[in-house]
Amino acid sequence: MLRHFGMFAHYNRWANTLLYDAAAQLSDAEFHENRGAFFGSLRNTLNHLLVADRMWMHRFTGTGEAAAILNAIPHDALADLRAARAAEDQRIIDWVETLDDARLAADITYSPVTRPGAITHPLRAAVAQFFNHQTHHRGQCHMTLTALGKPSLELDLIYFLRGEGRRWM
Repeated sequence: MLRHFGMFAHYNRWANTLLYDAAAQLSDAEFHENRGAFFGSLRNTLNHLLVADRMWMHRFTGTGEAAAILNAIPHDALADLRAARAAEDQRIIDWVETLDDARLAADITYSPVTRPGAITHPLRAAVAQFFNHQTHHRGQCHMTLTALGKPSLELDLIYFLRGEGRRWM
């Protein structure tokens, strides 16, 4: 499980880099344009991913920023958002490297922003959700890019594993 989450932490950074490289090719109007994703625009969806990752990392570590709402926009400009994303991706990798089997088996308790009340389950389930959520919304970002007429991205895990991620196989 530890190696699996390490792979996902590095894959996450790799996929985000590809996604942000593609976003950098957009005009500002395209970046802000609502193309029907759950959070509307690429800007909003990328901000949601950052906000949600920070919420989870705050739950996991007790440190860092944590917005009170899922649709917060901490960064309007792509350059600022990209810098924050790169820092958060490194923070995730660094944190995953501190985990051990006992910690993953231990319970985590938190209160979701979507509904009041404590939720408790093993940390390993929360970490799996954390990485799954990122993949889910990166898919929406991919849809937004293709709806804007941009080339399709190869974000599948297998592409990472065939290249930069070979050490995780």
